[in-house]
Amino acid sequence: MTALSALWLPILVSAVAVFVVSSIIHMTPLWHKTDYPRFANEDRVLDALRPIGLPPGDYMMPRPASSAEMRSPEFKEKMKQGPVALLTVMPNGPISMGRPLAQWFVFLIVVGIFVAYIASRTLPAGTPYMRVFQIVGATAFIAYSLALCELSIWYRRSWSLTLKAWLDGLIYALLTAGTFGWLWPR
Repeated sequence: MTALSALWLPILVSAVAVFVVSSIIHMTPLWHKTDYPRFANEDRVLDALRPIGLPPGDYMMPRPASSAEMRSPEFKEKMKQGPVALLTVMPNGPISMGRPLAQWFVFLIVVGIFVAYIASRTLPAGTPYMRVFQIVGATAFIAYSLALCELSIWYRRSWSLTLKAWLDGLIYALLTAGTFGWLWPR
């Protein structure tokens, strides 16, 4: 085993590396530029929703009040007529990136800590680079990518979005694995 405290440097360096690369991936027109298409009649949709005054949150429609209502002919007709939608409403005004970027960096540190914990319990000091790379890479990929499948399975998020996020997660896992392999205690 390796002391978890001996892995603070790879945790921090990998978090910074993933933060920088993820920023580049999402700021350049690579594979994410078509993730969210624009409504053909966006102004009409906005005009229809604006008077409702939806507070920020996640919504589903139609949404039955109970399982009994879900079985009712009226609810089944609503589902049939559509639209059936999941909607995330964000606060009005300009999008501020400060808070999400800070939360993203904290998430990267947390992933690094869990990756370090698993690696520290399975790999001794002096483990060869490629073995560290294997264990850390697989663990990091799980952390960055696999839970995203739930969004496509349960909430019908496009599988293409999930697969693109997997590509991101693979890149982040490779960066994390390379950093840990490079900085693993000798």
